[in-house]
Amino acid sequence: MTATLVAQGLAGGYGHRTLFDSLDLTVTAGDVVGLVGANGAGKSTLLKLLAGVDEPQAGTIRLSPADAFVGWLPQEHERIIGESVADYIGRRTGCTAATREMDVAAVALGDPSLAAPGTDPADIYSVALDRWLASGAADLDERLPVVLADLGLDLGDDPAEAMMTSLSGGQAARVGLAALLLSRFDIALLDEPTNDLDLDGIERLEAFVRGLRGGVVVVSHDREFLARCVTRVLELDLAQGSNRVFGGGYDAYLEERATVRRHQREKYDEFADKKADLVARARTQREWSSQGVRNAMKKAPDNDKIKRKASAESSEKQAQKVRQMESRIARLEEVEEPRKEWQLEFTIGSAPRSSSVVSTLSSAVFRQGSFQLGPVSLQVNAGERIGITGPNGAGKSTLLRGLLGRQLPDEGTASLGASVQIGEIDQARALLVGTQPLAVAFEELVPEMASGEVRTLLAKFGLKADHVTRAVDELSPGERTRAGLALLQARGINLLVLDEPTNHLDLPAIEQLEQALESYEGTLLLVTHDRRMLATVQTDRHWRVEAGQVVEV
Repeated sequence: MTATLVAQGLAGGYGHRTLFDSLDLTVTAGDVVGLVGANGAGKSTLLKLLAGVDEPQAGTIRLSPADAFVGWLPQEHERIIGESVADYIGRRTGCTAATREMDVAAVALGDPSLAAPGTDPADIYSVALDRWLASGAADLDERLPVVLADLGLDLGDDPAEAMMTSLSGGQAARVGLAALLLSRFDIALLDEPTNDLDLDGIERLEAFVRGLRGGVVVVSHDREFLARCVTRVLELDLAQGSNRVFGGGYDAYLEERATVRRHQREKYDEFADKKADLVARARTQREWSSQGVRNAMKKAPDNDKIKRKASAESSEKQAQKVRQMESRIARLEEVEEPRKEWQLEFTIGSAPRSSSVVSTLSSAVFRQGSFQLGPVSLQVNAGERIGITGPNGAGKSTLLRGLLGRQLPDEGTASLGASVQIGEIDQARALLVGTQPLAVAFEELVPEMASGEVRTLLAKFGLKADHVTRAVDELSPGERTRAGLALLQARGINLLVLDEPTNHLDLPAIEQLEQALESYEGTLLLVTHDRRMLATVQTDRHWRVEAGQVVEV
């Protein structure tokens, strides 16, 4: 079924705050719309409106046909206690809800007294059956183990019955990908589907999105994914309070956006220069007119009517020129100055150089359950910049824990050098967690900073009064990541460890992070699946971790 979603005059936000308005968007078969904008611009809000989860402040959303199957996959891989992988996938694909609706309709068909007044149980059951079939629920149980196996998810004897809460972050991401691959949405709304996926998972996701017959609206921080998949870009510009659809792919959008912004600035500068010139000329004419009147009053005798008349006429001519100039100023078409976007600008705090050898593993073996990393023999030297890649579950996080002295080897030896000061953005963003307000949690990690300094620093990272008083656990993943970056600036470090740092960051913040890494002179361990970051950030060495082994590429 070819489905079309049309949003007209849409406004959305929360409370009394409007994040975007007058938004028009049409999504039909074959469209892959990339939704971009700074954190807080309303990307997730818009997806929830399009999904029918929330109501818009204004405007309409229309589906054709009206029963088109719209699927919304939110950013967080939420894990409910007691929910199995099969239950999770059933919920995320909409199959569980469709099955429940059909069961209720079937009961009402058997006992019409249970149907709502004025409804035909047969019609309701027919609609529910169609939706159940469209969701793919009929053969989900057969398709599920095949997809899980194809994704390499080793979850025990019955992978579908494994508990979501027992999975690692990478495994949960793969199950989220499995849910998407098993879905049969007419319109798919995807919020950060690339988070926590390894390169193989991202490539599978790309192939799936490009092969969909239905329409897609996707939010992603992965620039290469956007460049390979999207056919149009919808930009939510929070600074300018505007939204705009750009035709063409992501790279074409970047070029056109730069051109549009340059033209906006040039148009405003031309207007401002012209207005300033007219205002200056009007001021000069006004001064000449006033000076002429004063001079005439001083020089002309009281009985010299001719001179007084000439002076009056001269003054009137000057006043007329002033009025003409003011009229020209009033007729100028006002051009609003483009507002400067908030940008994350930061540096990475530096500490005195560590010992020449930062960390060493010698025939080290690390075991975790049935998984084994090693034996591994590696050395990290001061000032080296090392990129680390590999599939989910291969042992990258275990390797980092071993190098940082946080997990002792079961065999072999591991040692951390002297005077090593570690700064870290871990994959789980676990440095800042809990029910304490953000400002309090931050101060405990940087006790040498005064309370006022902490708030000033967090504000530079876009975390203002309404953020610093909220419990850390109530912050969005993006906000917690920015708080983690603020910690890197506040502390003196000489070993920087970044584990999937681009997750939950918006595109401008990722670019700022890359710039900060250019000027960072300490030791760097960078784990990322972001292909553009790998190409942009200069590294001296590249380790690939796979199946419990580490190979220098």
